Amino acid sequence: MSFYTQEELEVLGFKYLGKNVCLSKKTSIYNPANISIGNYSRIDDFCILSAGDDGIEIGRNVHIAIFCSLMGNGLIKLADFSGLSSRVSIYSSNDDYSGNYMTNPTVPEQFINVTQAPVIMGKHVIIGAGSIILPGVTLHDGAGVGALSLVKKDCEAFNLYLGSPARKIGTRSRKVLELETDLYKLG
Repeated sequence: MSFYTQEELEVLGFKYLGKNVCLSKKTSIYNPANISIGNYSRIDDFCILSAGDDGIEIGRNVHIAIFCSLMGNGLIKLADFSGLSSRVSIYSSNDDYSGNYMTNPTVPEQFINVTQAPVIMGKHVIIGAGSIILPGVTLHDGAGVGALSLVKKDCEAFNLYLGSPARKIGTRSRKVLELETDLYKLG
């Protein structure tokens, strides 16, 4: 079986673990005590969850597809019903590229300048394959990001974004809000 059982998940020491979580045994997990995963969420093969001090919060019914990475010292939050297509990378920390500091984790702290900022994804946000989300970005409820996009600024609710850097190209339907209500009525 490629997913952990509930009993196996509970031994890993997550901060919070919902029910019916599907987590691939091929996922790399760093600092599980700072990771929360909500009910009915699914994380596929070869993902990396590397939680820093502020942690990773994954809501309910969230899907993280194959080869995604969530990394950094700042908070990364994926709200209910959000999803990442394959090979999406979310960073909540970033080295200073100016040349005024050294970079990478092998260098002593006094020689580097790593900044961090939370990355927040609202409900029903969807991120297309191969996209990169940088520190400090908020993707408001219902925002959609097309494949291979670089998101370095906030995305407005129920708007579509595409490109490098990502820019607004259209809008999304709000019908998902009605469908969410219908889902909750099922129990």
